[in-house]
Amino acid sequence: MSYQHILVPVDGSQISLSAVKHAAQLAKEMNAKLSLISLITENPFDNADFYHASPVMKDYFIQAYSNAEQALEEAKQLAAQLNVVAQGEIVQGQVDAAEVVDFAKEHAVDVIVIGSHGRKGFQKFFLGSFAQDVLMASPLPVLIIKQ
Repeated sequence: MSYQHILVPVDGSQISLSAVKHAAQLAKEMNAKLSLISLITENPFDNADFYHASPVMKDYFIQAYSNAEQALEEAKQLAAQLNVVAQGEIVQGQVDAAEVVDFAKEHAVDVIVIGSHGRKGFQKFFLGSFAQDVLMASPLPVLIIKQ
């Protein structure tokens, strides 16, 4: 099977950067396009009016955007080390599997490569698994990288 367009959600964690390395290797071998996204929440307090005027929330959004830009830049540099040019985009909306799947559909992605921390037991119960959520929500193949 050959892929033409690979998508990797990145958050700056080591496991997401490991997924970028794997995806860049695939992209190089298959001569595929590599897209990287970093999700930031558009509105963490959907029904609260107080946060719009809060300087704390303004600082939060500035920092979240800066963190996303930094994660994408680091991921692009990793891909470049393998002579793969990766496109990066910050996606504002909800930080959830649906945003990843929607981006993939809108951009004709063939496969999603995502890192997973491999949490078990109480950690998985309380923290959940973003990779598993993407796997369940996506009609596309999902390659989960565990290290």
